[in-house]
Amino acid sequence: MPDAITRELTFAQAVREALAEEMRRDARVCILGEDVAEAGTPFKVLSGLVEEFGTERVVDTPISEAGFTGLAVGAAMTGLRPVVDIMFGDFLTLTMDQMVNQAAKIHYMSGGKWRVPMVLRTTLGATRRSAAQHSQSLHAWLCHVPGLKVVIPSTPYDAKGLMKSAIRDENPVIFFEDKMMHHKLKGPVPVEEYTVPLGVADIKRVGTDITLVGTSSMVQVALGAADLLAEIGISAEVIDPRTLWPLDEKTLIESTKKTSRAIVIDEGYHRYGVTAELASVIAEGAFYSLDGPVLRMGAMHIPIPFSPPLEDLTVATPRTVFEAARKLCGKR
Repeated sequence: MPDAITRELTFAQAVREALAEEMRRDARVCILGEDVAEAGTPFKVLSGLVEEFGTERVVDTPISEAGFTGLAVGAAMTGLRPVVDIMFGDFLTLTMDQMVNQAAKIHYMSGGKWRVPMVLRTTLGATRRSAAQHSQSLHAWLCHVPGLKVVIPSTPYDAKGLMKSAIRDENPVIFFEDKMMHHKLKGPVPVEEYTVPLGVADIKRVGTDITLVGTSSMVQVALGAADLLAEIGISAEVIDPRTLWPLDEKTLIESTKKTSRAIVIDEGYHRYGVTAELASVIAEGAFYSLDGPVLRMGAMHIPIPFSPPLEDLTVATPRTVFEAARKLCGKR
């Protein structure tokens, strides 16, 4: 982070500040979604925006994700820069035609004449006790589609800078926020204007013995595991891709070439997930430097349970990452 005057903000405050600054900077930026105005969304991320910008720019919509996402696609094509709020990432299923078959493809199908500069912001993450239909992490789905960019910040600093970059981008961007970090995670955020470029990973912790690649909340898990590993003499480097597409493959590969071992940690489902793609990139790019297999740690391949003890078992923790890393490094 560059030297600057900073404040401690929560993840939610950082996102809200980014939206407010961009709405002041550009009158074309607007927000659409269920309960985004007076209610400020179920997670209260947008509280106060309607008082400043009014109901013409912070628009409460009917309960039809497909409908208002389609409105946003059309609005973006005709000059606005809408931010669509999908309160739970599980409801992405209702927007897939609009995002996958419309927003992602219009630029290509029009020979470059049309663009869809919109942001769809939504949530991921388990352990909120919201059960199987409100706890999934489905970001891998959107990464599979050409024409979409996928952003997945892990800190308030990154959340604000990446949101501003996403709004200014000329392409449709999916912006995932871990719902558990909104009010629990705090961090320094500069007062002055800044952006974080899409497609540039961040080295959250420098190390020499093993690379831990984490996404979203799993970055904090990886940092916790790195602390535990340091106690037994293992130096872990923690990498945060920040955006899954565009993906900074070089940083992942160069880190693994240095450490010779890697574990990829993600809260999405293990099977056919983000961990598989990132592990493949590392294995292909750093093959001759590896001293062991690239390990993957994703969510169990089951619906997320409502039971707190069972739900907590479905995703990685600092302790489980520590144990996997210790074994990979040959330490008992």
